Amino acid sequence: MISWFEKHRGVCWLFTILIGVVIFYVSSLVFEPGVGVGTSINALFYHLMAFFFFGFFLLMSLVGGKKRRLFVLGIVLAVVYGISDELHQFFVPGRHMSLFDIFLDTTGIVFAAMIYFIWVERRGSRVWEVGA
Repeated sequence: MISWFEKHRGVCWLFTILIGVVIFYVSSLVFEPGVGVGTSINALFYHLMAFFFFGFFLLMSLVGGKKRRLFVLGIVLAVVYGISDELHQFFVPGRHMSLFDIFLDTTGIVFAAMIYFIWVERRGSRVWEVGA
C-alpha cells in the first residue's frame, strides 16, 4: 500500500493537504470555558493520530522512497506545522497554546518517521545513499 502511495505522490499531497486543513479546522473550533478537549484521552489520541498521519503522508509526498535529503525536511516541516497549529489556537477564544500538545504532535510525527524509515529500509530502497 505504501508503495502505491509513493508511486502516486499527487494522492499523497492531496491527503497531506486535507489532513492539514482538518487539523486547522479543529483548532479553530471555539469551546466554552471548561468544556474544551483539555487533556482528555480523546485529545491525546487526536494529537498523536492527526500528526502521525500528517507526518506520514508528508514524508511519502516529499521522499517518495528516494530522496534522503527531503526526509529530515519533511519531519521539520511537520513539526513546524504542529507549532503553528498551537500558535493559531492562542488566538481562538476558549483555546490555549500548549507545549504538551506540541510534544504530542511531535511524538506522532516521529513515530510516523520511524515507521516510514523502517519501511524504506526493509524494502531495500537506496534512499539513504549519499546524493540520493
